Amino acid sequence: MDYIDLRIANNDLILDTGKEPTLLGDRDSIIQDTQHLIRDCGLLSACIGERDNAKVALLMQRLELKIEDDLRLVPGTIKITRNGAELFFISADTEKYGTFRFGVEL
Repeated sequence: MDYIDLRIANNDLILDTGKEPTLLGDRDSIIQDTQHLIRDCGLLSACIGERDNAKVALLMQRLELKIEDDLRLVPGTIKITRNGAELFFISADTEKYGTFRFGVEL
């Protein structure tokens, strides 16, 4: 594996049956890092109460650019789409591990 991370869910380490932290690697590590970036920067959360579509588009574009800073991702492939008021989908191509897509519900 090129990239290794501790597996985190609900802001807590995931432990195996021996009470040791579980690991995730490569593509899953990139996805987890992207999810944490989205949560920590707050740009997606700012879209929820915003009624001005132009401001929402700007917030989503700023987030795409922030995600694009990850050198493991192919520039220009990060896409954020909105499905309803509180559901967003993020997709991107990685340099070595194919495409990923996940949803974020706020």
